[in-house]
Amino acid sequence: MTTTDVWTTVHAEREALADDLRTISADQWATPSLCSDWTVRDVLAHMTATAEITPASFFAKLVGSGFSFSRLQAKDITRTLGTSPADTLARFQAATGLTSRPPGPVDTVLGETIVHGEDIRRAIGIQHTYPTDALVRAADFFKGSNLLLGTKNRITGLSLRATDTDWRHGSGPEVAGPILALLMAMTGRKAELDELTGDGVSTLRSRP
Repeated sequence: MTTTDVWTTVHAEREALADDLRTISADQWATPSLCSDWTVRDVLAHMTATAEITPASFFAKLVGSGFSFSRLQAKDITRTLGTSPADTLARFQAATGLTSRPPGPVDTVLGETIVHGEDIRRAIGIQHTYPTDALVRAADFFKGSNLLLGTKNRITGLSLRATDTDWRHGSGPEVAGPILALLMAMTGRKAELDELTGDGVSTLRSRP
């Protein structure tokens, strides 16, 4: 995938998520997501804030949050929630075509779009099929990164193998399963471990 392909996929996936959320109930908006401490609505607000941010505004916000990334995120979620779930969704829809991003490679945006999309969808029982090449690119990015999510440390000493595409990484006790489930487990989503098999699953389950 080229950078252009990545942005095309990000925009398409944001639009698909917005479509999926147009008819969900108030209870579903308030459902805890797979992302700790955030509801479905919180995660979507966070995705809006991430789509709107630039490197310059990120550093200004970080300074204004006392260099606390979690405080920065909380402030941005409050700002982009709006007054109702409909408002939250409208703000997200307005940001689906943006190409701004925080400091870092474009792969961070691709990874966030997929992982947070699943944080939302899986919490409320919506199934979605992502492009395989996007899943592979996101997995390749996260496997070598400890930034924020600690993925590199989490999967150290394990052999990861996708069962639905040609993707492998690492050595050691095996963790095998669909590439999407591997991606979610790599990024700390414990619920996805039930979809995986192999001697390394218990090790992965024990890691934060």
